[in-house]
Amino acid sequence: MPLIRRLPETLVNRIAAGEVVERPAAALKELVENAIDAGASRIAIVLIDGGLTRLEVTDDGCGMTPDEMALALERHATSKLPDEAIEMVATLGFRGEALPSIASVARLTLESRVRGADDGWRRVVDHGEVVEEGPAALPYGTRVRVEQIFAKVPARRKFLRTPRSEYIAALDCVRRLAMARPDIAFTLENVNDGKVRKGLTTQGDEALATRVSQIVARELKDNAVEIDLTREGPHGTMRLTGLAGLPTYNRGVADHQYLFVNGRPVKDKLLTGAVRGAYSDMLARDRHAVLALFLKLPPQDVDVNVHPAKTEVRFRDAAGVRGFIVSGLRQALATGDRRSAQGPDRTAMGRWVAEPSQPIPHSEEAPALRSIFDQRDFAASEARVAEVRPSFASPHSAARADTALPQGRAEEAAPISDDQADYPLGIARGQVANTYIIAESKDGLVLVDQHAAHERLVLERLKRSGAEEAVQRSQALLVPDVVEMDEADCDRLDDAAEGFARYGLSLERFGPAAMLVRAVPSVIAKADTSKLLRDLADDIAKHGKQEESGSLLLAERLEYVLATMACHGSVRAGRVLSVAEMNALLREMEETPRSGQCNHGRPTWVKLSMEDVEKLFGRH
Repeated sequence: MPLIRRLPETLVNRIAAGEVVERPAAALKELVENAIDAGASRIAIVLIDGGLTRLEVTDDGCGMTPDEMALALERHATSKLPDEAIEMVATLGFRGEALPSIASVARLTLESRVRGADDGWRRVVDHGEVVEEGPAALPYGTRVRVEQIFAKVPARRKFLRTPRSEYIAALDCVRRLAMARPDIAFTLENVNDGKVRKGLTTQGDEALATRVSQIVARELKDNAVEIDLTREGPHGTMRLTGLAGLPTYNRGVADHQYLFVNGRPVKDKLLTGAVRGAYSDMLARDRHAVLALFLKLPPQDVDVNVHPAKTEVRFRDAAGVRGFIVSGLRQALATGDRRSAQGPDRTAMGRWVAEPSQPIPHSEEAPALRSIFDQRDFAASEARVAEVRPSFASPHSAARADTALPQGRAEEAAPISDDQADYPLGIARGQVANTYIIAESKDGLVLVDQHAAHERLVLERLKRSGAEEAVQRSQALLVPDVVEMDEADCDRLDDAAEGFARYGLSLERFGPAAMLVRAVPSVIAKADTSKLLRDLADDIAKHGKQEESGSLLLAERLEYVLATMACHGSVRAGRVLSVAEMNALLREMEETPRSGQCNHGRPTWVKLSMEDVEKLFGRH
């Protein structure tokens, strides 16, 4: 049997570094968090080759004395825990391993100066060994330089990626921290092949919505609703703030969902599941919301010490947090989601001003058309017309032209009265292709997809009329279904059985690897119980198996059922509507929450301002 021995200090530090410093971006995250905790108002970051060659972080925080610098480079030494109550930590960093871990796998230069000191102090550690120490000239604050990362650990160095990839990872890290602290000014520069690139520049003391829109997307502010909600909990107040994008403003991947807990950027399954649940009947399955959410709750209600990189957290009342986020998002979207994505698609608008693919044929019955052509281009125009004239002269095309019906219906345009001028969606003027309603508002033209709009209205009616209570009524099965599953999945469903029962799904354990289904909600009486249970088990495995999570997930699935019912019960495309029916639809849309998008996240209406209309005709 091998003897137990103590590992050398250098090896211990390198093992610890493997938990904290996996790449330059991880080291950068720790250094920026230290600068934030030091009370900095400005943080400047410089990367050379994405941090592979060098990274430098300079702040104007409180600084450190020479003795404090020496202590900071020792393992498990920190100023961020005044006592042993680790559950009450209120800072981003607290482990006390970042600086010594980085110094054990790179050349680290630490310079700092406290306010009131005549000069600063420098300490240089090269892969765990102090090689230089002495006075340094710098402004108040701290500057940390990391060079030659993993130079003496080739096994780790070879797993690093290209400078471009490392820079993107570092930029994403800084963007998230900058979003969490709009009161701090950030700058990030990357130097690669002698070229300087400004990755991020923000001003201090910005509004949260301004900072988030600047970092995520400029147009997000105009296509989102602001959130600021509070709820009292057992240990204090929970608060949810941020920006939630309109359902019509979505993406194909979830890379623009930024989640923060007590100012800490996190990637938490429970939070992402709550976001998915909040948007469940407003987005297609393959689309994802764009948002930045900031959750603040008492420190004792969240455990931030569950992951070395501090990117995961654990909540004391996970179901309560999930329910707060779902209800908070839905409440916020209900106040502003009558809006659709702002303005029509720009590529579609470009087609309004594109030249026609085929010229209009010249006819002797319309000699005045000649006057609109420049005489220099008239001969060429006549030649093009001659080329296409035979096709227009064919008897079949002539017959089609004589018998073709118009694609739209227009009504006599009565002037808009004073009481109608305040209608956001305007007054109906006609219908195009028996699918799109054209309305005139006081400041533009509105196009409405009648099927998408009515689909949303029917769904909201179902909810208001007690459909949510109806789906809770269960239908007992004549012969209970036995669904064989993995034992772990059966355990998850068994734990959530009480929550499922509230929504009409009655489950019992049937041996170690099977579940017995005795009743199902009435609206999904014909559903495949095997597929239903497997999907629910997968959802619980992904988002936790707390007592309330099962019922919440089932409620979301039932909302999908209601959405399907609404789709089949709505006005179909191709149906002719009277003007009265069109106006009734517009008025109900103005009063109905979430009417700006259909149940699949597509916009129900778009608006073309009068200024844009006038531009199309060259009036501006």
